[in-house]
Amino acid sequence: MNITALGVMIGILLAIVLSGLKVLREYERAVVFTLGRFWRVKGPGLVIIVPIVQQMVRVDVRTVVMDVPSQDVISRDNVSVKVNAVLYFRVVDPERAINQVENYLEATSQLAQTTLRSVLGQHELDEMLAERDKMNADVQRILDVQTDTWGVKVANVEIKHIDLDESMIRAIAQQAEAERSRRAKVIHAAGELQASRKLQEAAQVLAESPMAMQLRYLQTLTQIAGDKSSTLVFPLPIDLLKPLLESRPLGDGGSRRPSGDAPD
Repeated sequence: MNITALGVMIGILLAIVLSGLKVLREYERAVVFTLGRFWRVKGPGLVIIVPIVQQMVRVDVRTVVMDVPSQDVISRDNVSVKVNAVLYFRVVDPERAINQVENYLEATSQLAQTTLRSVLGQHELDEMLAERDKMNADVQRILDVQTDTWGVKVANVEIKHIDLDESMIRAIAQQAEAERSRRAKVIHAAGELQASRKLQEAAQVLAESPMAMQLRYLQTLTQIAGDKSSTLVFPLPIDLLKPLLESRPLGDGGSRRPSGDAPD
């Protein structure tokens, strides 16, 4: 009977000793408390805990990817949108992450939601759509400052999607179409201005040589005559007929007389 009791006692002591042996992975840390008071941070590897006297809390120090739920945001120009984001953070001080906040994961998530609404509400809709990198940097900076007392480092914040109402989508499409139409008109006007200047220079060159104008006219007629499927009516400049009229022989005496006049 004494041998049996001794074996039971040895088994209980062995179980207690083995219960105090903990193995932590490379990405884990142990926050150890002795009689309820913080003692030290241990790990990774083999960690020995005195049963009953000491307690251990495991902390994961890997980067956590947290999805920030969709938030209703009213922009500075009074446009209602829904914005969701993703948050990247990790624990850099396990002691503060356990002692300074009850649940650092939940606290970081709630803080990210409120900060996202606060920051985006200070900007107009066009800034949200065009300057997303700036919004990400502002939210990340504010979160990093506020979570520093919790031993949490916010590495990055990315706004994933901005949902707009159908009416707002149509309004943005109309605005973009009007902007493209304006640019097209400006480009067309600039082209007309350049063309008019070139035509002015060409007119000055042709004005210096009348024969060059006639050659240009004949060249244009040659190009038009290439299309045989249509009938063309074009004016004939009198300058082209002038050489023919000057070479036409006149009557006797080198001049014409009006009809009905008697000779001298």
